[in-house]
Amino acid sequence: MRLKSPTRRSARLLAVGLLATSLALTACGAGSRTGAATATKVACDFTNPAQPTTVNVLAYNSSAVDPYSNTMVSSCTHDNVTVKHDPIDFAGQVQKTTATLGGDSGTYDIIETYSFVVPDYASRNKLVALDDLFAKHQATYKLDAIDKSLRDAMSYNGKLYGLPMQTQVLTMVYRKDLFAKNNLTPPTTFAELRDDAKKLQDSGDMKYPIALPWSASADISTAYKATLNSLGKNFVADDGKTPNFTTPESTKAFEEMKSLLPYMDPQVTTFDQPKVQQQLYNGSAAIGIMFSGRMNDLVQQKNTKLYDQFAFAAPPSVEKGGKQYGALSVDGWSIPFNTKVDQDLLFQVIAASVSEDASKASIPAAFPARTGLDQSASPYAAAAEAAIKGAPPAEAKPWVPPITSATTDIIGSVILGKTSVADGTQQMQAAAEKVLAGS
Repeated sequence: MRLKSPTRRSARLLAVGLLATSLALTACGAGSRTGAATATKVACDFTNPAQPTTVNVLAYNSSAVDPYSNTMVSSCTHDNVTVKHDPIDFAGQVQKTTATLGGDSGTYDIIETYSFVVPDYASRNKLVALDDLFAKHQATYKLDAIDKSLRDAMSYNGKLYGLPMQTQVLTMVYRKDLFAKNNLTPPTTFAELRDDAKKLQDSGDMKYPIALPWSASADISTAYKATLNSLGKNFVADDGKTPNFTTPESTKAFEEMKSLLPYMDPQVTTFDQPKVQQQLYNGSAAIGIMFSGRMNDLVQQKNTKLYDQFAFAAPPSVEKGGKQYGALSVDGWSIPFNTKVDQDLLFQVIAASVSEDASKASIPAAFPARTGLDQSASPYAAAAEAAIKGAPPAEAKPWVPPITSATTDIIGSVILGKTSVADGTQQMQAAAEKVLAGS
């Protein structure tokens, strides 16, 4: 049955959700591009359609994603099927996703999605439920090896809407040479993080030891949510009606974030993840916390002379005994509701791209969703595994993307000192209440 065209309001909410996605997931490492050499040839044994068929794939280019999208193109282009994936950055992907899901007819047949947005899309019938297709092709593509918890993260109301490819989790990197010189250990709390940073400052080794992606227009929302979650609160209370921004934990989250400012570059609110990488590359920072998809770049000799001086660990908690300052994003493949291509064919294309061989080939650039893979070649795999285990549970609700969009500027203003914590939390509460009232 053909779905009706979205109303103006649903189209606006879609745009809001996608904008929030770009805000919250900019840190995941979009923008870098790798060539078709990252493709792996695997079995992609769909039934050949009677007519020539083009499958258009929408996914941003990065060293962590390209192995999967390139495998689709190389393995599933045969007989009457041509799989196409054009280079694009993350911002472009966000815009094109808005467009392709905005009406009865879309441009793309497979889109990369994230656990952050699946509840929003699924609640508005923008994605195809994959459960029957998963069951049909589970044995052929060994899909039972894809981590069950990650499949749950790409589900909504008990139905699967995205086939997981990989995870991205906030992971800490630090300069092991400077830590050894100053007898430091990786911090496990924000208090220890401040202590380590102060010692690095006092030793003269580093003026601004901590580098975090706190861009006031984007990444700052991820940082605030990670801090709030570490203190045991989500954006919205368990009743699904009451925002948590005027709670003591919300105030504490801002206080703890601001306590790190003396140890970070004064321009930190302009830093996205690539700028944080650059600080680590050039030796102007000694501790960073970024999504795991960025970590492999740090140990490449072509990128920095410090490539052999980095070590990795799970991020600290804000307070002792709390959850980590963490965020977990599951990346996967979804089928848009408005594709005209056979859904069984499309599912086999995405299943082939996350096959065992393709997943192995993505290491160490990616942290695959499949269990049981040898990740000894990855210098950060152990840290990412620890971070995944310690990350706060995701707030998998449709309201998260629009609340993120509605509060990001306020968070940035508080961190910049333009708005008081008291005023900022009140403004965020009001903005979130408005989102929930209109949902």
